[in-house]
Amino acid sequence: MILATVLFAVYESSLGQARPIDTPTTEEAIAADRVRAEQSAAMAELPCIISRFDNIMRKVGAEEGQDWRLMSAIAYSESRFIESLVSSQGAAGIMQIRPVVARHFNVPVDDIDDTETNIRLAGMLLTELADMLRIPAATPTEDRLSIILASYNAGIGHVLDARRLARAEGANPNSWGDVSRYLQLKADPAYYELDIVKSGKFTGSKQTLGYVSQVMRKYNQYCAIAS
Repeated sequence: MILATVLFAVYESSLGQARPIDTPTTEEAIAADRVRAEQSAAMAELPCIISRFDNIMRKVGAEEGQDWRLMSAIAYSESRFIESLVSSQGAAGIMQIRPVVARHFNVPVDDIDDTETNIRLAGMLLTELADMLRIPAATPTEDRLSIILASYNAGIGHVLDARRLARAEGANPNSWGDVSRYLQLKADPAYYELDIVKSGKFTGSKQTLGYVSQVMRKYNQYCAIAS
């Protein structure tokens, strides 16, 4: 469902080679391991409210700068929390991570079967999407998250096109309402053939809008029951 081929043509043109993961010194690694162990021990005492993966979600969310409840909502929408799920397109695990995502972040493809790695790759991807979208800090949270989720599902290229179209026609490129409307219009040659459209025709808007709606609905539910 998610992580379709999206980002990677954009990555090749705008980011160059895949970003290497920094190698810490021995002392840094020992200190980091000690902090992680302390965090894991503390989180292990917290009750599971959303799923049996709550503590891993909390840990990875804290380390990757993502709301663990949003990541849980994505996991629900992607896999219904089924670790062994593999799609016909090779997306695997609780977050339905594709091998191309692992390769982009220099993670061995076989590691996507590890649940914590699977979740971490999703968190890293969300962070990178947010960085590339450069949504202003003053943007309402629901708009910002919806635009990021649309990029996660449909591909950042199509979302960037929709934002360019919105800006060109005097709409708000930071409003999910406006961006979603232009995503739908990208099925119309009057729009997708314009010079400012870089990723071509898009016919998946119904699926993407449904995906964003579902994840945001679950996220709001999870925020109401977990902190």
